[in-house]
Amino acid sequence: MSSSPDLIPHLFRTEFRKLVSVLTKHFGLAHIETAEDLVSDTFLLAAETWGLKGIPDNPTAWLYTVAKNKTHDYLKRNQLFNQKIATELRQAGSEGVEMEVDLTEKNISDSQLQMMFAICHPSIPTEAQIGLSLRILCGFGIDEIADAFLSNKETINKRLFRAKEKLREEQVNMAFPPAAELGNRLQAVLTTLYLLFNEGYYSASQNAVLRKDLCIEALRLTHLLADYEKTAQPAVHALIALMCFHASRFEARINHEGQAILYEEQDKSLWNRDLIQKGEEYLNRSAVGDTFTKFHLEAAIAYWHTQPEENPEKWPKILQFYNLLLQIAYSPAAALNRTFALAKADSYEKAITEALKLKLENNHLYFALLGELYRPSDPQKAIGHFTLALAKAKTEQDKALLMKKLQQLT
Repeated sequence: MSSSPDLIPHLFRTEFRKLVSVLTKHFGLAHIETAEDLVSDTFLLAAETWGLKGIPDNPTAWLYTVAKNKTHDYLKRNQLFNQKIATELRQAGSEGVEMEVDLTEKNISDSQLQMMFAICHPSIPTEAQIGLSLRILCGFGIDEIADAFLSNKETINKRLFRAKEKLREEQVNMAFPPAAELGNRLQAVLTTLYLLFNEGYYSASQNAVLRKDLCIEALRLTHLLADYEKTAQPAVHALIALMCFHASRFEARINHEGQAILYEEQDKSLWNRDLIQKGEEYLNRSAVGDTFTKFHLEAAIAYWHTQPEENPEKWPKILQFYNLLLQIAYSPAAALNRTFALAKADSYEKAITEALKLKLENNHLYFALLGELYRPSDPQKAIGHFTLALAKAKTEQDKALLMKKLQQLT
């Protein structure tokens, strides 16, 4: 049996996070690099061995066995373990180096969840939380993370190193938060997953596969929370619904050149109906109790964006939910989107009046919105605003979109 070039990268993406989470729980969070090194060595040995001898009958079991063996060898020979970790384990009542690495399905799931809460500790900067999530929980390589952040390997490595140092300094443990803290800590985790999804959905990276993978991984991690009884809360279900609705339009948002396609110009036959249906199911699940979060409102807005234009309730509903969203979680992006909804639900004249009040002159999207609103009634003003937007746009993707708008008008 010959080795498949696609199998090891696939297994790295699916199994790296599981093994690192379990081994980090085994060693303690202060020794996360040790866990990463052992798992990386396991995959390196797989690449060498499978290339010569062929793929084993059960590749995942092979990886788990090798990772266990490497862990045992490391614990027996490593001076650090004998001097420090073994002492800590004995104090905790464990058997030291002979303690078995628990790779049961339950411990793998629990370890990933506990790692999620550790990485999203409030002492860690948000960007570092996302970077660590991509590396540890999603199995992304440093090159991929650098691409996602439009950065370089050196910057990403430094960011991850500082984040791990912070975890050590704060003596963060891999454990589920106490019941009294769970609500606040869960909110931090959901915010990180929300931002992780947005890194993919709104990314300026030209790597379409990577962008989609970011969204898929964010959705997978949120599902882990939904599958765990204590974290299967309405806000979690609302976030899954939001991700499903957005992801349903993924194929329609980007053309073959990697350029964005605006919502009204999308080919709706490319929208994924299964994801829309799944989003509806989770939106219904989120509607229990008296919990009401920004994820509920954004999911409701995203739901109505999947509805046909002929539905007379569509834009009034979207406007209504934006009004509520701005009351509980104001953001410039939401204010701009609300103004466009006002144009569709009421009139472009009212929307222009509201838009001018925002005075977001440092935001290229502000001028792009004004260009769009003036387009039907005053093409010259529209050209002026699109030109200002073009001057302030930072990514090639945004510039290409604005150039297209200007070409249509001129």
